[in-house]
Amino acid sequence: MTDAESLMTDKYSRRITDVRVALNSACNLRCIYCHHEGEAVNGCVRSEKSKAMSADEISEILSLLVTLGVRTVKLTGGEPTLREDLTDIIRSVPEGMEISMTTNGTRLKYLAGELKKAGLSRVNISIDSLKRDRYAKITGRDLLPDVLEGLAAARCAGLTPIKINTVLMPGINDDEVEDFISLVRGHDDLILQFIELMDINGWTDKMSDGKSNADFVSDLEEHFKSEAEIVETRRMHHRRKYNLDGAVVEIVRPMHNAEFCANCNRLRITSDGKLKPCLLRTGNEIDILGLHGDELVDAVGRAVKNRSPYFTEES
Repeated sequence: MTDAESLMTDKYSRRITDVRVALNSACNLRCIYCHHEGEAVNGCVRSEKSKAMSADEISEILSLLVTLGVRTVKLTGGEPTLREDLTDIIRSVPEGMEISMTTNGTRLKYLAGELKKAGLSRVNISIDSLKRDRYAKITGRDLLPDVLEGLAAARCAGLTPIKINTVLMPGINDDEVEDFISLVRGHDDLILQFIELMDINGWTDKMSDGKSNADFVSDLEEHFKSEAEIVETRRMHHRRKYNLDGAVVEIVRPMHNAEFCANCNRLRITSDGKLKPCLLRTGNEIDILGLHGDELVDAVGRAVKNRSPYFTEES
């Protein structure tokens, strides 16, 4: 094992090859389930007025990480398209690192072409309802038409394959499963990603009566397994990808899932410049603001050593 491989491999033999960078903590939506990339919840960012890393600071840490074997970067937020220097950040990502972005899609109709030209490869677009009134209740904004226009613009610009991220909420949007599957069916450039609701905020305690969210998602995945013509296992977290009569669907089950954690190869960087080893853990972040050269390398190594699976077979 090379020095870089050793540095980027945690004590559970998980090699870091992917990084998520929160570009800001601000967002133009107020989704009822939002976990803020573990920032507001876990105390990394104290307010949306907290100073975010500069484009140069982001470029420096990514330039280091690519030399250490990190091959993909996911730009997140908040809502990353609110950053006026987003195209500059994308252009500064070093060669050898694939760039994708998770967005709520509300501003993509204006930006998709420009972002593609800057070097962005693909996008994940969060859409939790295809019903306009319900979307407004979930997100706090009546912007579903803008999002669907943004989806169309992203497809036209070639920011593909596009993943549509849909957080499943029993009693709220679980009746739209087939509608979402129909949305992607027959389109090779669209992948549907159903995501289990994360109860970081204890939000699931407020859910309506009936089946728990975990049981609902588990039963849905079993149904997909029985119906799928093809089932593939992805490298990322060993997630399964189901081909359902021309619709490609993934299930993301991060809660109480030892397999998910055992195969995590991701490091997070918060918008205010901290290396965050795990979304669900707090108190073990490593501050990298003002660090350069060997000090920055050392900080990355300490963050990797701080990694441990949140869910295990025993938990």
